[in-house]
Amino acid sequence: MDLNTGLLLYIPYRAMEQRVFTALADAGHDITPAQARLFQRIAPDGSRTSELAEQAGVTKQTAGFLVEQLEKQGYVERVPDPADGRARLVRIAPRGAEAAEFAAKIVAEVEEEWRAHLGPERMAQLRDALMALREITDPWA
Repeated sequence: MDLNTGLLLYIPYRAMEQRVFTALADAGHDITPAQARLFQRIAPDGSRTSELAEQAGVTKQTAGFLVEQLEKQGYVERVPDPADGRARLVRIAPRGAEAAEFAAKIVAEVEEEWRAHLGPERMAQLRDALMALREITDPWA
């Protein structure tokens, strides 16, 4: 069976994602994929909910709901936007930083397994090719 390139990109991503979410759950972090897609787009100094909605490809209402869930769970906090006193920024809270650091370790483990399977040269070529594709597929790159 000849699989299309999109599916070939998705299959390993999904395998990595499942490993990360399973490990997070085992460590006591109950984060959903929808929450994570929003969470991973939060800028270092914070982001407005409308920006997160746009980047995650969801409605502002959905983004607001996800932010509210993440805030109740202690993963994010909302603070006044110094550039506009009427607006609020979503920032990663200490519990969120802990979960992100934990997830990054799992991602590194998976990438090391891929490197061992493909070999260092092919893994570097894969990363180079994907970075080149990001130039035309990621409007926030």
